[in-house]
Formats: sequence, C-alpha cells, structure tokens
Amino acid sequence: MNWKTFLAGIAIGAAAGYAVNETVHQTVPTSADSVLSKVKKAFKENGPIDGSWIQMAAEDYEKYPFKTKVYRGGISMTEGGEKKQYEFIADAKTGIVLDVYPI
Repeated sequence: MNWKTFLAGIAIGAAAGYAVNETVHQTVPTSADSVLSKVKKAFKENGPIDGSWIQMAAEDYEKYPFKTKVYRGGISMTEGGEKKQYEFIADAKTGIVLDVYPI
C-alpha cells in the first residue's frame, strides 16, 4: 500500500465519521402524540383521566432568558370524586414537561 492510498483512506474515514456523528446528534423533535401519551401515563397514577388534548403544532415559548418551541395541552380527571383540569407545557424537542398548572 502506498502513502496516497493510505491518506485517502484516512480522509474518507474521517469524513464518514464526522457525517455519522452529526446525523446521530441532531435532535429530532418529539411528536405531540408521544408527549401526550407520557403526560397521560403520569396523570393516570393519580386517578382516571376523563379527557385530554394537545396542540399538534409547536409554538414559540420564552421564559427569560430561554427560548424554545413547546406543545401545550391539557388533562381533565377525577380526583377524590371531584373534576379537575390541568394544562401543561412540554418542550417540543425533548418532550420534557416544563410546567403543569390547574385551571
């Protein structure tokens, strides 16, 4: 094997490794349906769920100094024989719930 072939192999391997690394580390947005499923699963531990909803389109959200895209949704359930409603905000990229509050 000569040096030109060896160096060409190293260059191609490095370029391929970089391309694979970039592809793997790109954050793929979480779907609204999977976010709603996770939220419903968490709420089901406290009682039966009567209804749920989520906005399918992510919206801009800013809480100084942070800016991100979020899904907004809601859950209605019965707790202790009483109907309660909650809204939640979840990060669209990671699916992590950022806030939950009663309405």
